[in-house]
Amino acid sequence: MHIISTDENQVFAAVQEWNQNDTYNLYISDMRGIYFTLAMENVKSSRGLMGNIIIELYEVAGIKGIFLANKKVDDQVKTYITYNKGRDWRLLQAPDVDLRGSPVHCLLPFCSLHLHLQLSENPYSSGRISSKETAPGLVVATGNIGPELSYTDIGVFISSDGGNTWRQIFDEEYNVWFLDWGGALVAMKHTPLPVRHLWVSFDEGHSWDKYGFTSVPLFVDGALVEAGVETHIMTVFGHFSLRSEWQLVKVDYKSIFSRRCTKDDYQTWHLLNQGEPCVMGERKIFKKRKPGAQCALGREHSGSVVSEPCVCADWDFECDYGYERHGESQCVPAFWYNPASPSKDCSLGQSYFNSTGYRRIVSNNCTDGLREKYSAKAQMCPGKAPRGLHVVTTDGRLVAEQGHNATFIILMEEGDLQRTNIQLDFGDGIAVSYANFSPIEDGIKHVYKSAGIFQVTAYAENNLGSDTAVLFLHVVCPVEHVHLRVPFVTIRNKEVNISAVVWPSQLGTLTYFWWFGNSTKIVETLFNALNQNLVQFELKPGVQVIVYVTQLTLAPLVDSSAGHSSSAMLMLLSVVFIGLAVFLIYKFKRKIPWINIYAQVQHDKEQEMIGSVSQSENTPKITLSDFTEPEELMDKELDTRVTGGIATIANSESTKEIPNCTSV
Repeated sequence: MHIISTDENQVFAAVQEWNQNDTYNLYISDMRGIYFTLAMENVKSSRGLMGNIIIELYEVAGIKGIFLANKKVDDQVKTYITYNKGRDWRLLQAPDVDLRGSPVHCLLPFCSLHLHLQLSENPYSSGRISSKETAPGLVVATGNIGPELSYTDIGVFISSDGGNTWRQIFDEEYNVWFLDWGGALVAMKHTPLPVRHLWVSFDEGHSWDKYGFTSVPLFVDGALVEAGVETHIMTVFGHFSLRSEWQLVKVDYKSIFSRRCTKDDYQTWHLLNQGEPCVMGERKIFKKRKPGAQCALGREHSGSVVSEPCVCADWDFECDYGYERHGESQCVPAFWYNPASPSKDCSLGQSYFNSTGYRRIVSNNCTDGLREKYSAKAQMCPGKAPRGLHVVTTDGRLVAEQGHNATFIILMEEGDLQRTNIQLDFGDGIAVSYANFSPIEDGIKHVYKSAGIFQVTAYAENNLGSDTAVLFLHVVCPVEHVHLRVPFVTIRNKEVNISAVVWPSQLGTLTYFWWFGNSTKIVETLFNALNQNLVQFELKPGVQVIVYVTQLTLAPLVDSSAGHSSSAMLMLLSVVFIGLAVFLIYKFKRKIPWINIYAQVQHDKEQEMIGSVSQSENTPKITLSDFTEPEELMDKELDTRVTGGIATIANSESTKEIPNCTSV
């Protein structure tokens, strides 16, 4: 998306959709910048010198509502113009005669005038199209005549009446600048060759006077027309040869302006749209200097004289949000839009403005006429049953910590908000109710006193219906410390009990990681015990124990011999060996340096995950045949680390407290 303009609280946005490559769809918003309607499809885009994307849409300066756009139609790019901010578009009528006065045979819609609409990225060139607010209606652009926009056989064209009619002023590309607040034009040939001359016009390009500005031909790099009160000065910079230093040439045009303009030097002209005097709901009359009067306009010059509102007509209204144009003026609902559906904030007993399918164009100043017919009509809000009820947490997570606030948000897509009762059941025997929707928009807070998985249920009801939403929240508790009980001495081939006691006992789901030293002999003995079903667990009913072996890292297979690195056969054997090793590790889980024991609880609502494990009848029995030396197993209290709700047990000399735990 490219934001093109935000003038007058209205947004012009160019959006590239999934099926577009070098084109964009042009959307225009209402006065709030919220609801958009389609103004033109497949507007052409191009790349600038710095690689930035340029949307080929141009707003004519000095007159509201006039835009030019290049649209791609059947793989041809054509130039269109609008006088009412994109409601209606039409092709440009080509000039009647060419630069030499010969008739131009160009019949719409097969042939028209097409313009290059790229603004200059270089501040020292005029760009391919330009207009000026102090010279309303005057537009100068590079383009061509034909069935589509072309980059060959181009010339320079000018319009003095806001794009209604066009004349050709050059048959090659020229840079054209505005002098004297738009009262005069200066042109310089756009060429890589050195130049000595420039052209000045006082009659909007009908005639040009040629002036020499340097005695030696100059390779022109750019020019700058100075702004401010004195707008009769132009600075040209370039170089005399490819190896010479830069040269600055200051051109002063004061001498060709004989005097200041008086009221007798001006004439009036009416802004028209193909003969229609009302443009954007107004009749506008401008004044401009008479052709041939070589007088200076001055800073106090103002182009506009008279502006009065017009009676509202069809072309002053565009289709509202959710509506599409069929034919010249009819706006019908789009397939995805339900015009009978009021706003979500609409409650029974209130009123809302229901669109007729039309809205007056932003900045249009028409009055009376069809304005009342197309204006939105006030209607009473109908009652609506609750629909689309949702309950979520403020942070979007489904895990909360025991003893801390859990905040819930109730959302409803449709419903009579002011007459809907909301009930929220937290799943722990506590529920709250609200008489209307508004007091709970900031969230409902609740503190859980025990761990577990709780079903949170929201229920909305009014006299037209009801709706229900459910959320499952996992409440966890921090692990404070873990105590490992191991006998001081054990006998080889004898059963030994190892138990872990976790505090507090009501923690929910726990994951235990057990390390039995780093001795390979111990690991092989433990594997044999597992394969012979000699490792036993005696736990309370409802507890599920999952036992599997895993590893953290796998040592890479490296061939350190440089002499064999070029052998294709050795490389092939290495690949086969690695694949076989991975398969054996996966299939038989051999030679893995530790074992993980996971304990998981099968629970129902408000049932705790797992209790503490102690040396009792429910203590798990781990039978290890050929156990290691007794000095390696001492009765120790072990330090714990908690990561993502998993209690990790490692060797240490003392027991430490764990400040908190995060979600599983």
